[in-house]
Amino acid sequence: MASFLRFPALYITICVLGFLISKIIMTVLCYRRWQKKQMIVQDTFLGGKLVMFRPPKTKTFKPNVFLKKTMRLCNEDIIGSGGYGTVYKLSVNDSTCFAVKRLNRISSEQDRGFERELEAMGDIKHRNIVTLHGYYTAPQYNLLIYELMPNGSLDTLLHGKSMKKVVLDWPSRYKIAVGAARGLSYLHHDCIPHIIHRDIKTSNILLDQDLEARVSDFGLATLMEPDKTHVSTLVAGTFGYLAPEYFDTGKATIKGDVYSFGVVLLELLTGRKPTDETFIEEGTKLVTWVKAVVQEKKEEYVADSNLENYPADEINQVFRIALMCLEPEPSKRPNMTEVVKMLEQIKSYELVSE
Repeated sequence: MASFLRFPALYITICVLGFLISKIIMTVLCYRRWQKKQMIVQDTFLGGKLVMFRPPKTKTFKPNVFLKKTMRLCNEDIIGSGGYGTVYKLSVNDSTCFAVKRLNRISSEQDRGFERELEAMGDIKHRNIVTLHGYYTAPQYNLLIYELMPNGSLDTLLHGKSMKKVVLDWPSRYKIAVGAARGLSYLHHDCIPHIIHRDIKTSNILLDQDLEARVSDFGLATLMEPDKTHVSTLVAGTFGYLAPEYFDTGKATIKGDVYSFGVVLLELLTGRKPTDETFIEEGTKLVTWVKAVVQEKKEEYVADSNLENYPADEINQVFRIALMCLEPEPSKRPNMTEVVKMLEQIKSYELVSE
């Protein structure tokens, strides 16, 4: 020690080198741990890259085979389509399946920025959010790899498009409403940074084998913007679900998501689409039609005819929560945390909490 004191510069140098070496070792260990967590496969044929955040924990899963199956997806594998792209069912084996969304458009600011956004989305884990397992990016297009929801979307079940004979009774609809509200509340208030969905609708609420609601397509509106340095002329959202202030400002907000969720609640209650042809013929829309009926306290006349033996008091309470979400003035709408609490308080029995 005494010898070191004679040469303070040498002592400081050794300390600094020791600190740097320890940091390098920690970085290498963290990187190896990250590599084990993530699976990256380069596609030499198309010049693309497959990244899996959570590879299936099975010995039969082979990355190169998975990539080949992904590249062979065709029209026969299509299970849905929407504003952002076509969705395919990808079967890895008898027990493992994924939903693969091929994006219609590619952001001009893709590359590293695009991948950073996807990795942030992949970190989100919640029982009412659809899990993003990974992605494939190439010069021609991008693919997003999600967990497959066996009961499809709320839209297909609610409006009779599904091949499965699933009865959406009142307990099921109430459960879906609470689950979707919890998922959206998580995006708004618990994610860092907070996420505005921008396209809440029944086709973006998926259902697992137990009819548990999972919010999907969160963050895609931001990813699909053509150029973040200019004002986009694209409508972020779906007509019939958009808040009235959006048409004045063109800005997506948390309270805009709350409005869209209010429309979803009305759809669950009435079984009617916001763009129902009847409304167009009568020159009205779902929101104004329901508001008029609720003011006259005749909610039972607009409840879905497929609902049988439902508790009228619970239906009426959900109608009122929906109308709170649909307030024309954004500041008067509740936030999604408040909506969750109000919905949970309807049932006399205790719901399973997070």
